[in-house]
Amino acid sequence: MFRPMRRNAQAMTEEECRALLRTERRAALAVTGDEGWPYALPVNFVWLEEENALCFHCAKAGHKLDAMRRDPRVCLTVWNAGEQRGDWSYFVDSVIVFGRASVVEDPAQKEAYARRFGAKYMPTREELDEEIAHALGRCEIVKITVEHMTGKHVHEK
Repeated sequence: MFRPMRRNAQAMTEEECRALLRTERRAALAVTGDEGWPYALPVNFVWLEEENALCFHCAKAGHKLDAMRRDPRVCLTVWNAGEQRGDWSYFVDSVIVFGRASVVEDPAQKEAYARRFGAKYMPTREELDEEIAHALGRCEIVKITVEHMTGKHVHEK
């Protein structure tokens, strides 16, 4: 179902992929948008390692949510800032995740994921508690269950 990586000498191990998902903060999410048009957008996310999944939050209505409800298959790409080694070129790591997205319906699970998400991005517990009290009812938490994942070390030269 998923194509093998063409340049597999650059492949990251599964643990390297998971480490990148643990540490990076932003990704590009791709869905099948209106009338089959691709729709890709930036999202913040949190890796749910024990569930082989990740989650993010979004508004209760909009293009992204409509697309995922219509076709839950998504692709999410994460990459690091890279580093320059010697010359002008960069060494960059990236991970591509294919999975199925679903809105988290259970209120307790929704709050638990929101707290994990907030712990990654919010500077203090107090601010996290305030934000959850203020905004959790106005957003959706979307969980992507990973079906396939690859990672690649790239030397951009």
